[in-house]
Amino acid sequence: MKDLIWDKSLSVQVDEIDDDHQKLINLFNLINHAMEDGESPEYIEALVEELISCTAWHFRHEERLMVKYSYKGLEEHRAEHNELIQSAVELKKTLSSNESFSLTSENIDFLERWLTGHILGPDMDLGAFLGETM
Repeated sequence: MKDLIWDKSLSVQVDEIDDDHQKLINLFNLINHAMEDGESPEYIEALVEELISCTAWHFRHEERLMVKYSYKGLEEHRAEHNELIQSAVELKKTLSSNESFSLTSENIDFLERWLTGHILGPDMDLGAFLGETM
């Protein structure tokens, strides 16, 4: 098991977005620990659902800031948000269709790439823009 550790490399230099990202990383770590500790499938499923819900809320938060500050990459960023949410929902559906909701190390790797890939890519660009604009 590998926890994601929040550090400056994940900061987009916008406190309110960084705060959201830290919460999402904490949820990821809870999922990772729950899996390793053999928690019930219902509990792990609830954590995955919470991660998806919190991520969807966070994406709307970012999009609100993009609209407010006229971010030119809004539509492309929004499309990536939609793809990320859809891929997480598909993962949850796949896991829910099994008799016991069970994550594999591949699922954890997927969630880690899903979370950090977006932060280190498009969100860094957004953070740079908002840092100059806000």
